[in-house]
Amino acid sequence: MDFSTIFRTAMRTLARNKLRTALTLLGITIGISAVICTVAIGQGGSNQIREQMMMLGENFVWAEAGGRNVNGVRTGTGATKTLTLADMRAIQQTIPLIKTCSPQVDSRIQVVYGNQNWYTPYRGVSTEYLNIRRWAVVEGGMFSQDEVDASANVCLLGQTVVGFLFGNDDPLGKTIRLRNLPFKVIGVLQAKGQSATGFDQDDFVLIPYTTAQRKVKGIDWLDDIMCSAISTDAIRPAQQQITLLLRERHHIFPGLEEDFNIRTPEDTLKALEDTSRTFTLMLASIASVSLLVGGIGIMNIMLVSVTERTREIGVRMAVGASERDVQMQFLTEAMVLSLLGGALGVPGGVFGSMGISSILGWPTSVSLAAVGIAVLFSLGVGVFFGYYPAQKAARLDPIEALRYE
Repeated sequence: MDFSTIFRTAMRTLARNKLRTALTLLGITIGISAVICTVAIGQGGSNQIREQMMMLGENFVWAEAGGRNVNGVRTGTGATKTLTLADMRAIQQTIPLIKTCSPQVDSRIQVVYGNQNWYTPYRGVSTEYLNIRRWAVVEGGMFSQDEVDASANVCLLGQTVVGFLFGNDDPLGKTIRLRNLPFKVIGVLQAKGQSATGFDQDDFVLIPYTTAQRKVKGIDWLDDIMCSAISTDAIRPAQQQITLLLRERHHIFPGLEEDFNIRTPEDTLKALEDTSRTFTLMLASIASVSLLVGGIGIMNIMLVSVTERTREIGVRMAVGASERDVQMQFLTEAMVLSLLGGALGVPGGVFGSMGISSILGWPTSVSLAAVGIAVLFSLGVGVFFGYYPAQKAARLDPIEALRYE
């Protein structure tokens, strides 16, 4: 008996018991849909993390002050005073993989306008900062190099600060106070929303780094040096070269720890993606349980079918059907059930993912690989759970089967 004949016979047999077949299909369909939805949620989260991390800057790499163990205590950000403007200039002059740099002096400060106030981070930077971070100004503009050189009291505001201080009023040209210093608002930055780590990327004030050093913080060192590499491939070697250069400039001998950290978005990205991948695998594993339940349903139905068709099996064997023919017949029925369930589950999973994204606002991404794996897994479930009933049917004694009532 060829496969086409076996397949047609299997379809006719399944069509005889429409309700039983439909209920069996439902278990596989739900399982496939659940797997596709959970993987889509995980993949969408991973894609969102990657997009947000890449928005941190153009081939972004930065040197952060702090990091050395002192008497068993690891110094944190800003705990060292060795990162200087001369270090930044040395990076620009000696490392060709670095395209541009900006110093950064940062902390948190009370910002006041009229009877409104807000406690927010400030960042003292240079004119190149916006290009490095890929940030856009929607109102006004960036401060000039002359204003940086003059330590001018000018600032740009993030959207969150604008909302708390000005509400619906136009902030351009207004004067706010950072602690006791008056600052003129010359620009408003484009909204960026929450970062992948839940940080509000619009809650900050930008001022010239010279103003931050001399008037706000009263220091002559830097908290960070923000750099942009010439390409994505140059990020890792640039990180290594900056490390070697700063170790030499800071007179850190081999075996001693640095008094700085060199960081890239890739480090955070990898950690977040690993977490997202683990979460996705966990969800997919949970969803796969429903596929196993559907497979058990297939096995139960096929065992019932073997019992109901015992006399039919005996007749087939009596007229020349081999054990292999009988086994293939029942195995094909199980595979057809699982494949039909998979065919129904794929659109169910796709539309379910779209519904989750629309209703809950979660990012989802349905990949062809996930669909293919889900369908193959459903086929595997059919083969695995259909094998035992098929074997049981094939091993029936023809004489006993004919005498079965």
